[in-house]
Amino acid sequence: MATGNSGTERAFDLSDPALYESGEALAVWRELRRTEPVYRVAKSAHGPFWAVLTHDLVTEALADPATYSSTGGMRIDADRTATAAGTGKMMVITDPPRHGKIRRIMASAFTPPTVARLRETMREIVVELVEAALDKGTCDFVEVAARLPLAVICDLLGVPRQDWDFMLSRTMTAFGVSTQSGPADPSRAAVAHTEIFRYYEELMARRRREPKDDIVSALVRGRIDGKPITSTEVVLNCNGLISGGNETTRHATLGGVLAFLRSPPQWALLRENPGLLPSAIHEVLRYTSPAMHLLRTTTRNTELGGRQLGAREKVTLWLASANRDERIFRDPDRFDITRAPRRHLTFAHGPHHCIGSVLATAELTTMFGELRDRVHRLEPAGPVRRMRSNLIGGIESLPVTLVRDTTAGPR
Repeated sequence: MATGNSGTERAFDLSDPALYESGEALAVWRELRRTEPVYRVAKSAHGPFWAVLTHDLVTEALADPATYSSTGGMRIDADRTATAAGTGKMMVITDPPRHGKIRRIMASAFTPPTVARLRETMREIVVELVEAALDKGTCDFVEVAARLPLAVICDLLGVPRQDWDFMLSRTMTAFGVSTQSGPADPSRAAVAHTEIFRYYEELMARRRREPKDDIVSALVRGRIDGKPITSTEVVLNCNGLISGGNETTRHATLGGVLAFLRSPPQWALLRENPGLLPSAIHEVLRYTSPAMHLLRTTTRNTELGGRQLGAREKVTLWLASANRDERIFRDPDRFDITRAPRRHLTFAHGPHHCIGSVLATAELTTMFGELRDRVHRLEPAGPVRRMRSNLIGGIESLPVTLVRDTTAGPR
């Protein structure tokens, strides 16, 4: 089908979730990076939009928030009403300079005692999860991967440990994760969101009386331009942090385990060369690219990659495609833990570079470090089921058998 675009004969709807569930997106991205790296999607369920596919052009747009605004939402199917309610309040859909002011308050919670506590929490949880999985032998690794990121984010927010299971169940329901029994129920998701918001309100009240080293405490005592942060702003930013931090790390973990399952020599290489762990983690982040795209809205007429973009147009920046750019990464569709892909865009770039990137990297390092030390072999134990999403490159089910390393001493 002709598109009217200069270099491509077929039309691609890059908002179609089936493209990603089937894995066809890799070939589409490859073709568009070569022929039309700034591609016009003329027809989609979400209206027309631009798709930016190459590493250099995605980087260029991310570095220019004055032209490519975040205030129109962060995803192609963003709800306009919800976006309007959160713009200027929620860090992820706020532009500089206010974005930086919110970010500095949230970053102030990363004190040395907090970071030390978080690292201790990570190892304690990972050891417990991996040992339980090894004892079972065969499990759905989704159950293992889900607990660590949420526990760490809960700890960072200041949610007491006895409430972590509550937050896990409500978050999984609220953010629409489908299960073995079928897709998420919108009515149940709405109820779960309400319960989470009420919990944040109670936590805010406790932290106003008794502040601690956590993000909720930082937000409730924070001020921007001399004015205190409102309760709505606190709730929105807590919600953004727990959804973003949970989804990205969980699916990077699952995607990494799947990559090792499909590349046994890479697992053997990591076990034989423990010093490869840092590069392996960055390769997992590049290769999996859990957050596939970010939405921006143009504030003026501009030019990108030789294409003329009008004001107030939707522009999707495909991080997952940029992370497979042949000009940056040799043989990009191959999982290779010996490469050091430090230029990957999994955590974005510019002012909106992921505030939790160091934390997410530490979580993945802890998880795969413990797996490396304790698991001799990974074996598939059933069919893999991918998420049906144009935003999250994720996995809904990953049955795996973990074979214990019987030569390792006690840890």
